[in-house]
Amino acid sequence: MTIITRALRVFVPIALFLPVAAPAQAQNCVIRATEADQPQYARPDDPWIYRGTDIPVDEQWLFGEMPNGVRYAVRQNDVPPCQISLRVRIDAGSLHEEDSERGFAHLLEHLVFRESATFGPGEAISHFQRLGASFGYDTNATTSPTATTFNLNLPNANRTTLDDSVRRFAGMVISPTLSAENLVQDVPIVLSERREQAGPQRRVADATTAVFFAGQRLAERSPIGTVETLQGATAEAVQAFHRRWYRPENAVVVLVGDAEPRALAAVVERHFADWQGNGPFVPAPDFGDPVAPDGANPNNPVGEVDVIVEPGQPRAVTYAIMRPWVEVIDNLEYNRRNLLGEVGLAVVNRRLENRARAGGSFLFAGVGRDKISRSVDGTFVTYAPLTDDWETALDDVRSVIADALSQPPAQSEIDQAVAQYDVAFVDMVEQSRIQAGSQLADQIVQAVDIREAVASPETFLEVFRSISSRFTPEDVLAATQELFEGDVIRSVMLSPTPGEATEAELRNALETTVIANGVARDNAEAINFADLPAIGAPAMPTAREPIGLLGVERVTFPNGVRALLMDRDNEPGRVTVRVRFGAGWQAFEDDEAIYAELGPIALVNSGIGPLDQNDLDRIAADRKLGFDFEIDNGTFIFQGLTRQEDLEEQLYLFAAKLSMPSWDANPVERAKASALIAYDSYGRDPNGILNRDLDYLLRGEDPRFRTPTPAEMQGATPAGFREVWERLLAQGDVEVAVFGDIDPDATIAALSRTFGAMAPRQPVPAEIAARGVSFPAANAQPRVLTHRGDDDQAAAVIAWPLGGGSEGIARSRKLELLSQIFSNRLLDGLRERAGAAYSPFVSSSWPLDVDSGGVMFALVQIEPTLIPAFFDEAQSIAIDLATNGPTPDELERVVEPARQYLLRAQTGHTFWLNQLQGAAFDANRIAYLPTIYTDYDEATVEEMQALAAQYLAQPGWQLQVVPDGTASQAPAGR
Repeated sequence: MTIITRALRVFVPIALFLPVAAPAQAQNCVIRATEADQPQYARPDDPWIYRGTDIPVDEQWLFGEMPNGVRYAVRQNDVPPCQISLRVRIDAGSLHEEDSERGFAHLLEHLVFRESATFGPGEAISHFQRLGASFGYDTNATTSPTATTFNLNLPNANRTTLDDSVRRFAGMVISPTLSAENLVQDVPIVLSERREQAGPQRRVADATTAVFFAGQRLAERSPIGTVETLQGATAEAVQAFHRRWYRPENAVVVLVGDAEPRALAAVVERHFADWQGNGPFVPAPDFGDPVAPDGANPNNPVGEVDVIVEPGQPRAVTYAIMRPWVEVIDNLEYNRRNLLGEVGLAVVNRRLENRARAGGSFLFAGVGRDKISRSVDGTFVTYAPLTDDWETALDDVRSVIADALSQPPAQSEIDQAVAQYDVAFVDMVEQSRIQAGSQLADQIVQAVDIREAVASPETFLEVFRSISSRFTPEDVLAATQELFEGDVIRSVMLSPTPGEATEAELRNALETTVIANGVARDNAEAINFADLPAIGAPAMPTAREPIGLLGVERVTFPNGVRALLMDRDNEPGRVTVRVRFGAGWQAFEDDEAIYAELGPIALVNSGIGPLDQNDLDRIAADRKLGFDFEIDNGTFIFQGLTRQEDLEEQLYLFAAKLSMPSWDANPVERAKASALIAYDSYGRDPNGILNRDLDYLLRGEDPRFRTPTPAEMQGATPAGFREVWERLLAQGDVEVAVFGDIDPDATIAALSRTFGAMAPRQPVPAEIAARGVSFPAANAQPRVLTHRGDDDQAAAVIAWPLGGGSEGIARSRKLELLSQIFSNRLLDGLRERAGAAYSPFVSSSWPLDVDSGGVMFALVQIEPTLIPAFFDEAQSIAIDLATNGPTPDELERVVEPARQYLLRAQTGHTFWLNQLQGAAFDANRIAYLPTIYTDYDEATVEEMQALAAQYLAQPGWQLQVVPDGTASQAPAGR
């Protein structure tokens, strides 16, 4: 049974951005099994993934095993309707490569899509686009150290497209065309991908991997490979790798979708049963085990350590207690022990967070257990020192952990962790019937990878609750202690400054006996919402009226607050609350960029009323509550995912933040420290420069959008933070959207006691509401920025201004299609034809809350010498689209994925929320909702050309980011 943390990470309901008024179509598109669908190798009485375990079988899955060794798992699922999700997993990744083959598993992933027995050269992606599968999201592949997995999410599937798509995927995997000509096409693309991944992060990752997995294959088996082996790849060598590992015995096929299981099993057998391996079966190599060096202290077996010096990177230390990976007997007791350990780690992590919040010597610290690539079972401790005094921070972290290992935790600490897990598992059960088929397919793949079984959400909850009597201080302590026992301890320190630490000093610090410190223990009792101060006198709404669409109601309160309510029971137990208020980026003054930067990190954590950060954690332990914050172009946004029984508490938290905010200084200081630590890393590669400066430059160097310098950030104060945010929290209209599985009457009553009880708001000043967003003038020569990273890394951007405002909603939809056409052409020109770049893309934005600020831009990471080729290609595409428009096939390749995405995504309430947010005060959101489907579905070549002529015919604004020292030789753009 997949471990608990992995299970929680997997089960995250997708946020759906979907269509509204699509043409009526039958959503009951289930593919029925016929008499011809008689799978021979289905084994409902002997499912292969459950052999040797007492975990209850999830009978919604049908498992089969063919004589040639191919195993499969199929399941009927209608979320989203009409979709089929296919996964073909090959048990061969970078750990299966010989030294001369490094990178071959990943290269082969590319070649499989290039040409095969079922596709001509370059045909696969465009074929699936025409069926409505978007490239990257619906059609892709991944290579890990242990496996290569090919993915397809096929919308609007019928029996014909299902059978043909499985046939084609089988042909791709079994019989790719591994020719010298195709290597010439794909090796440059893989090298471009490798270059884009290079830089400080890649160097740090490679060095860290070499230490943590010393003596094991994983230490030097990154899936991206090496330049030497990739450039030296021959057709014969790649064919040999494919012959050795792409065999039926190494394959698992997963097929989930809107079809009866018998029909799915039959189509898998039809196209995979005849696959035969070429030559004798080759077992996987030994991945090796972590071993302590000779002479290590058995009570504290510190082994390999390293200090990695990477200027500009944030200082961090990780140490790991390593155990050999062992294929476990995945039974119920094994999972019960895992749960006890997970609760123990939750207690430890809560204490580490308490220590950091209270002024500890580290910015953050965390502990987690992970089983990595069937190579190690490790407990990893990571922390970021606040200063260069990493030794004090290490002692601080180790002392908190030592205390957790020396004495049992308080029952209140355990209860808080247990309550959080229980809420999460209950939510998994409630959401299980709307879990997407693609997620279910991925869960099987992940279970196969870690060699464990799968379990239903109901089983997770039942197992968790079955050990309630074991969540005692003594049992949790014992389970926690087990996780800090191992064969060897390894550590890596990342330092931005040469000489501030040596390997000997790091080893000595880890070998030094640590003194337990209980300062971070938290024995406080739970807080009752009923004891919190009221927002104000409750006030019932003055108006409650339907908006005329989808049963949505608009509710108006006497204080001016308006609410939008949508009751949809097709997502049981799921409610989204989104609060929009104020003027967003418009509301900041030119000298307040510092506090805009700190807001998303510090505002929520600064508390509400009498509650500080720890109080907020405790009060949320046994509830499903969220508190996200975002600054948008013309509004601020709070959002939380909750459920009806916790809805009033969720509304209270948001309303209290607006009406009775607290101003704890610690979160501000912590946010400052985080910003200061991160700043220098911006200059170390092109991506960092873009993250730091692109928004600022695209907005005409508006100072509100400039990333503050360290000196400016040092000048920020908690008092200044309060002054700015106290003003912003009090300004502007408030819209509260509550969408999901709700009781409308109970929701309105809860709103009356929270948002309806607030004092009237201050209006946004007229001069703030009138502020626009500017755009830089087109430049004949690109703006040049430099980075201090690798000489072969550069980035380039070309951008054109669009517009903004809700009157342009329909236009914004058409522009999305135009940007995708542009993106496909750019990808074809730079990646497929030239191998110059791995992932160029084009993006379009059109803000609805302000009347300006929209932009279409193309971005690429590329070698510096190839920047002119990018500008030439992008500008040529723009001019051609403006002059001639796209071809009908180009348009269909973007319309069909948009059409199918809209149709299959309709079931989620988040779609309606995303489309209707702001509608309480803006009638355009309602007026343009009915045309959303037709705006995409009926788009024409002529419309695309007209939009390109309006926005793209003029020269674009150009930016290039090149290595420091080459600016004077920077290549010119058009």
